[in-house]
Amino acid sequence: MNGPRARIVWAVGVFAYMVAVTQRTSFGVAGIEATERFSATASVLSIFTVVQLLVYAGLQIPVGVLVDRFGPRLLIAAGAALMFAGQFQLATAESVGAGILGRSLVGAGDALTFISVLRLLPAWFSGRKIPVLTQYTGIVGQLGQIVSAVPFAFVLHRFGWSPAFLSAASLSLLAFVLTLACVRNRPQGSEAPVPLPLRQTGISLADAFAQPGTRLGMWTHYTVQFPGTVFVMMWGFPYLVSAEGVSPAVASGLMTYFVVVGIICGPWMGSWVGRHPLRRSTMVLLIAAAMAAGWAAVLLYPGPAPLWLLVLLVTLLAVGGPGSMIGFDFARTFNPSHRLGTATGIVNIGGFIASLVSMYLIGVVLDALNSSGFSGGDLYALGSFRIALSVQFSVMAVGVLGILRTRGLIRARLADEGSPLPPLRAALARERQRRREERRGPGTS
Repeated sequence: MNGPRARIVWAVGVFAYMVAVTQRTSFGVAGIEATERFSATASVLSIFTVVQLLVYAGLQIPVGVLVDRFGPRLLIAAGAALMFAGQFQLATAESVGAGILGRSLVGAGDALTFISVLRLLPAWFSGRKIPVLTQYTGIVGQLGQIVSAVPFAFVLHRFGWSPAFLSAASLSLLAFVLTLACVRNRPQGSEAPVPLPLRQTGISLADAFAQPGTRLGMWTHYTVQFPGTVFVMMWGFPYLVSAEGVSPAVASGLMTYFVVVGIICGPWMGSWVGRHPLRRSTMVLLIAAAMAAGWAAVLLYPGPAPLWLLVLLVTLLAVGGPGSMIGFDFARTFNPSHRLGTATGIVNIGGFIASLVSMYLIGVVLDALNSSGFSGGDLYALGSFRIALSVQFSVMAVGVLGILRTRGLIRARLADEGSPLPPLRAALARERQRRREERRGPGTS
C-alpha cells in the first residue's frame, strides 16, 4: 500500500473524475449556442441540466451497491464509456429530445465515476492518508470546471458545436483506455472481499442507512455542498452579471477563483480531519455558519455589493466543496468495507438533492416575482434575486438539524459504550502537547 503503483491507480482514477466534471459542466458554457442550435427557450434549456442532475442523483445508491459487488475498475470504465456516448450524441443532436438524451447519458456516466474513485482509496492507501487523498480527489477533479470554461469554450467559439463536443468526448475515450490499462481494484495478492449475494444487497442498503454515521455524512454533504453547486452550475453567473452588475469577465474570474480556493484549502482540511476525527461535525457546522453569514452579508447589503464582499462570498462558498468531502470520511469510518460503496452513494445523494431543490425553488420564486410585477419586468433584478436566493437558508437549516440530530445519536452511543467525547478544550490541549513532543524529538523529556 501507498507505493508507486497505488499512486498510478489513484492518478488515473482522479483523471477519470476530472474528465467527468468537464463533461458535467460543459453544457453550462454553451447556453447561447444551444439556444440557436435547438431553437429552444431558456426554460426548455434548463431541462438539460435538471434531467442530467436527476439521473446523477437517482443513480447514486444503485452505483454504490454495484461498486461493492463488481469493484471500481469496471464502473469507472463504464462511466467513461457512457460519457463518451453522451457527448458524441450531443455533438450530433439537432433536436431537444436528442440533446436531452445525450445529457442523460453524461449524467449516468458521471454518477458511476466519483463513488468508484473513492472506493479505490481504502484498498490502496493506509488510513491516515485517506482523508487527505479524498480531499485531493475532489479538488483535482474540480479542475474539470476550468477545462470546460477555457479550452472547451475556446473550441466551441472558434470551431463550432460539433467539434467542441467531439473533443470533449475524446477525453472520456482516453479515460476509458487508461482505466482499463492502469486501474486495478486492489493490490496484487491482497484478499478480495467476498461480494454479498444479490438478495443481501437490500439488507446492506438498509444497514448502511441505519448507521447514524452514514446519515451524518449524508446531512454533511447535503448542508455544505449545495450552495457552491447552485452558484457555479446555475444561478451564480446571472446573479453576478444581471443583479450585481459585474462584467462577464469578472464573473468568469470569480468562478475560476472558486476552484482555486478549493484547491488551496482542501489539503489542509483533509489533514485536519485526519488529526481530529472526533471534531469533523464541528468543522462542518462552522463552514455552514460561515456560508450563511456570507450570503446574509451580501443579500442585506444596501444596493449592489462591492467586489470585495462578492470575493468573500465566493471564498466561503468554495470552502463548502472540501467541507462536503468530510461526509465521505464519515461513511468510511462508520461502515465495514463490504458496504462502503453503498454508504458512499447514500452520502453523495445528499448534496445533489439539496442542489436540485434549491435550483428549482430559486427559479420558481424568480418567476413568481416577475409575474407579480415585483421585478418591474426584469427577471433577474437585484431585489428579486435577494428574495429568491434567501430560499437557501431554509434548505441549509434542514441540513443543520439533520447534522445535530445524527451526531447526537452518535455521541449518545459513545457515552453508552464508555467512550464519551472529550471536551474540545481537552482535545486541543492534547494536540498542543503532541506538537511540543514532536518538536522536541524522540528521547527528550
